[in-house]
Amino acid sequence: MSSLPAVLLAAGASPTPSPSPSGTTPAVASLQDAQQSATNAASWVEQNWSTWLAMGLQILLIVVVAVALRSVVRRAITKLIDRMGRTAEAVNGTALGGLLVNAERRRQRSQAIGSVLRSVASFLILGTAALMVLSTFKINLAPLLASAGVAGVAIGFGARNLVTDFLSGVFMILEDQYGVGDVIDAGVATGEVIEVGLRVTKLRGSDGEIWYVRNGEIKRIGNLSQGWATAGVDVTVRSSEDLDKVKETLDVVAGHMSKEEPWNELLWGPVEVLGLDSVLIDSMVVRVSAKTMPGKALTVERELRWRIKRAFDAAHIRIVGGTTAVEDATDTPDPTATVAAPSVFSNADSAQTKATTPIAPQQPEPPAK
Repeated sequence: MSSLPAVLLAAGASPTPSPSPSGTTPAVASLQDAQQSATNAASWVEQNWSTWLAMGLQILLIVVVAVALRSVVRRAITKLIDRMGRTAEAVNGTALGGLLVNAERRRQRSQAIGSVLRSVASFLILGTAALMVLSTFKINLAPLLASAGVAGVAIGFGARNLVTDFLSGVFMILEDQYGVGDVIDAGVATGEVIEVGLRVTKLRGSDGEIWYVRNGEIKRIGNLSQGWATAGVDVTVRSSEDLDKVKETLDVVAGHMSKEEPWNELLWGPVEVLGLDSVLIDSMVVRVSAKTMPGKALTVERELRWRIKRAFDAAHIRIVGGTTAVEDATDTPDPTATVAAPSVFSNADSAQTKATTPIAPQQPEPPAK
């Protein structure tokens, strides 16, 4: 059975288009052209379907591997952060760990580290997968990478302060330079850390104010809450006091304070009388020092002053203020004793004052007109 185009050709009949209203004859594709186009399309599909299938499978494999690798890496990072938290909880159970480790500080630090690591891992894995997919489509990546490099340099110069703050915050958190609950001296501000971020550190000052300090502006950090602190008290007494009696009184105060609660926990070492710090003509300074829990030096100093004052009053040892002792009021001469009685010359209207006033020359009166 012959096809319809063959029959039409054999009969000598060819499709004649109807004339258009304008009088022109539009070009209509013949069935042979349509058949040829379909044949060419099928042939092209038959020749390239294997390439398409290979590209699709390659892209699918890249996406699946990237998603699976990202999930595995993020899960590993989460487990690592959880292990850090459990280690911190184990340390919290010890006597020393309870003093040095703050739960909120550990929580914020672990969250910040986990967030940074997960973001970096996702960026690297997904970015690499995207470049591999583009290379599968035979796209030249050199101009794209060059443009991205130029854009990165421009953004780096324009937002260099932001980049500096971010990098400084990352290293501060990774190195555990300070955390929530620490009292630090950041140079530009001093106070207790209430929040640690990748860009800004939040401090609460001694008067209750909140300081927002950019991490890139912090050039030095003095952490007053790590390790231990030193409480120092200077006691100024008169130079005539018996030093042995003064030292004995201070030793009694130190012994009692070291055995009483809660000071026995705040003191990490014995209260020591270091000796004479300075000797003046009429006074001398005795220094007392003690090693204390971090952040508790001021509290211990106040209690030491309180106890020393009470003990010295009981032992009749007088504490004087300032670098120079102030003598008793009975020993100080009356400043009015050497002052003479008021003189009549101090009154400008008295007769004595007027008599001693020089006589002013009289001016001649002008002649009458």
